[in-house]
Amino acid sequence: MAPFPFDIVGFDLDGTLLDTLGDLGQALNHTLAIAGRPTIPVEEVRRFVGGGAGQMLRGALAASGGVDEAALPALQDQLYAFYAENIARHSRLFPGGAAMLDALDARGVRIAVATNKKETMAVRLFEELGLLDRFATVIGGDTLGPGSAKPAPDMLHAMVERCGGGRAAFVGDTTFDIGAARAAGIPVVAVGFGYHDLPPHELGADAVIGHFDELVPALERL
Repeated sequence: MAPFPFDIVGFDLDGTLLDTLGDLGQALNHTLAIAGRPTIPVEEVRRFVGGGAGQMLRGALAASGGVDEAALPALQDQLYAFYAENIARHSRLFPGGAAMLDALDARGVRIAVATNKKETMAVRLFEELGLLDRFATVIGGDTLGPGSAKPAPDMLHAMVERCGGGRAAFVGDTTFDIGAARAAGIPVVAVGFGYHDLPPHELGADAVIGHFDELVPALERL
């Protein structure tokens, strides 16, 4: 077997590694109801996902009548509190995810997560799903401070450093992910099953996969 070309493979979380739409949608709709706004069908929630929960809420409020900046912090607190208590009711690895992680691990790859979700939320979700020990590091949108969330490259640079250096690739589903990887100079794969803000083949990734069974072969071709 030829040596695997990457020492580190990083993943976005929501819409890439995990299907979290059901739990995110319930938290968002809980908060919209508090704000007196109409709720959103869960499938439509996906268009607001990618920039973190705060941006998800801001986008949904903007689409349903506008953002009251004075009320926003309290609403965000409501969303975070509800989501923290209901974070893993419906969230699961996308199909083929467990076998894909096994395949990377068997090749000696250090697996990481870089997500715009708050670090505490990401860690809690992985803990509840029994997945936390799969990852060498989990970096959240608030881990490195203001201005460091994707599409800035900071999180991916930190991912490589925390994993001890080496050749890295990233896997994501939105322009936040592809932009961060491009800015960091890291090859990037887009998943065709995520919560895209552009059609998958228009994101500008080096490869697009339709199932996690395709990831290892796609990485081997990069």
